[in-house]
Amino acid sequence: MAAAMGAWSARHRKTAVFGWLLFVVLATMLGGMHGSTKVTEAESMPGQVSRAAKILDDAGLKSPASETVLVQSATRSADDPDFREVVAQVVSAVDRTGKAAGIRSPYDTKAVSADGHSALVLLTLKGDQDEALANVASVLDAVAGVQKQHPGLTVVELGDASSGKWIQDQFKNDFARAEWTAVPLALGILLIAFGALVAAVLPVVLALTAFVAAAGLVMLGSGLLHTSDDASSVMLLVGLAVGVDYCLFYLRREREERAAGRDARTALTVAAATSGRAVLVSGVTVVVAMAGMFLTGIADFRAMAFATILVVITAVLGSLTVLPALLSMLGDRVEKGRVPLLARLRRPDAAQTGGRFWNAVLTPVLRRPLAATVLAGAFLLALAAPLLTMHTANLTFQQQLPRGNELVAASQKIEAAFPGSPAPATVVIKAADIGSPAMTAAIADLKAKALASGRMHGPVEVAVHADKNVATVDIPLDGTGNDATSNAALKTLREDLVPATVLKVPGTEAPVTGRTAGSYDFNARMTGSMPLVFGFVVAFAFLLMLTSFRSLAVAGTAVVLNLLSVGAAYGVLTLVFQHGVGASLLGTAGVGAVESWVPLFLFVILFGLSMDYHVFVVSRIKEGHDRGLPTRAAIAHGIRSTAGVVTSAAVIMVAVFGVFGTLSMQAMKQMGVGLAVAVLIDATVIRAVLLPSVMSLLGDRNWYLPRWLGWLPDLSHGEAVPPLGAASTLPGQPAAPASPASPVDGARHRRVEV
Repeated sequence: MAAAMGAWSARHRKTAVFGWLLFVVLATMLGGMHGSTKVTEAESMPGQVSRAAKILDDAGLKSPASETVLVQSATRSADDPDFREVVAQVVSAVDRTGKAAGIRSPYDTKAVSADGHSALVLLTLKGDQDEALANVASVLDAVAGVQKQHPGLTVVELGDASSGKWIQDQFKNDFARAEWTAVPLALGILLIAFGALVAAVLPVVLALTAFVAAAGLVMLGSGLLHTSDDASSVMLLVGLAVGVDYCLFYLRREREERAAGRDARTALTVAAATSGRAVLVSGVTVVVAMAGMFLTGIADFRAMAFATILVVITAVLGSLTVLPALLSMLGDRVEKGRVPLLARLRRPDAAQTGGRFWNAVLTPVLRRPLAATVLAGAFLLALAAPLLTMHTANLTFQQQLPRGNELVAASQKIEAAFPGSPAPATVVIKAADIGSPAMTAAIADLKAKALASGRMHGPVEVAVHADKNVATVDIPLDGTGNDATSNAALKTLREDLVPATVLKVPGTEAPVTGRTAGSYDFNARMTGSMPLVFGFVVAFAFLLMLTSFRSLAVAGTAVVLNLLSVGAAYGVLTLVFQHGVGASLLGTAGVGAVESWVPLFLFVILFGLSMDYHVFVVSRIKEGHDRGLPTRAAIAHGIRSTAGVVTSAAVIMVAVFGVFGTLSMQAMKQMGVGLAVAVLIDATVIRAVLLPSVMSLLGDRNWYLPRWLGWLPDLSHGEAVPPLGAASTLPGQPAAPASPASPVDGARHRRVEV
């Protein structure tokens, strides 16, 4: 299929190139006209949180964005007239903005700290969540104005909208910074790899156009499958990495064949039949691995999977169609814009010999494969060991934001003055008659039992919507929001207090929502779905390798090596971001937990991306074996001949993923660092040491296929690579006479043959 697609593109060069441009333009325009539909709260969270959001949505009651203003003095108590005056100024200033509703004084709600030096002004913002994010700026300015008038006191604001706005703005800034940093990085690495400007620019341009087209397709499809901001970031991350890598595989093989003395048409034929096939198999693996995320049943994961699948399919399509067309058009002009110093540094025979470094690594590995296997395996298991202590949670915004942030500082002050999570659990009550005496008594009983439980505290806020037969009860929980204390309080509320009070009234449902509930339910769903997703991805990867290489050993080795690289990445992630070891080097600190969606996401992405290298390298090994080389010689040939391209591809991926490790949000840092570490391990320890050593130990057993599996389709690598000097034709294309080799080409030819 890959060879046929390359052949068609080479025969219809203009159609392929202009068709691609038309596809990108149309996808972008239609997507922009359609717009994107984002995941709703009811979709994004599982369990009781989803049900609570659905009840509020059906009743037309959007969850109000609550804000808290802390007024604090080191010397004056809340009963002091001057302190009362500052509180009154806060209430008045916020009220004058016209953006707030339900402003409640601490003297009415009793929200005064135990030491009497701190008080909380509670308020909600008008409108839904989006309107609240727009309105909160005016309220923040009003609070800042009061703080400016009273520098001797602390007057700070914190809440859903203020933290949400900061995260939203920072997300946009980080996303823009990632784009402007990752692209030049990839271009610079490709320039070093090829030593020529045109060859370096080509993969970047194709990757970017694939990303732009996929973004338009995601917007078009968002009416059926809603998207999210996280999905956009992931699509950029994966799209740029795989798009550049796929083009790099193809282009490097074509350039390698030309450097070996083949004519342009033959070189393109070989690239289409070998690297093109590896790209196709790798792309299918990534797509199906990402499809495993649909099994979680979580809308954000579905959005990520959908966006990633589209960008990978688009990148594969571009690599197999428009790239051969462009290479056919450009010919050797792809080497234009050569950088003199970089061009001189490139050794002509490096593509075949692997260079000094990789020879220095590979020679002892092949000489003592058992020792290399034991040492490399022990190293990876040691890296993976911290995985046993991994704790996952939906990180609070205090954990997500960088240390020293104003909102984090405000949160810490509120936590110190009012121990317990500032974000309450909300019991959403839907009843047949919310105003009945029985329900009124049950709500009062719930409030009393919550305060008497020892795991919750005031102020408890009750809002009754009689016309909707819905009520909400806000109950602050002890703990930080996602720790064991908060989870225990949530469990008490859900399993003991709610059933013992409001649920005793017939015809009532009362799901509990809030930040703690969201973290708990999300984590529970992740934990429950992981075995299903992991099993799906591993089983499919095994079957794909088995079908592609018709070998039990190759398929089993691929799965085990991928599991080792993922385990090592998990261990590093736990060590750095949970325990804080080396975190300062990344400009962060240990936050005591790993973001709950990151491990599953990393597993799916890494299992797909690791197949890039595995398919590419093992294809080259099998190519040598099919030509008659002994297994160990075929391994040496495959590793050495792919060392340069695997190194370049890995450096690009590590650089792109590393950019995300520098962003502000903790979840983005964890995702970027986890991916970068795993790819680095995969391209070095796995591909340079473990893969050749294990295959050397297996010997001819690498190609064993039981007789009872003989029915498997033969997806052969066997498009024979013609000998040097022979002309080749693309399928369906007339033969062309071999072009005479220049003296330089002849020298290159002889050098490779020796």
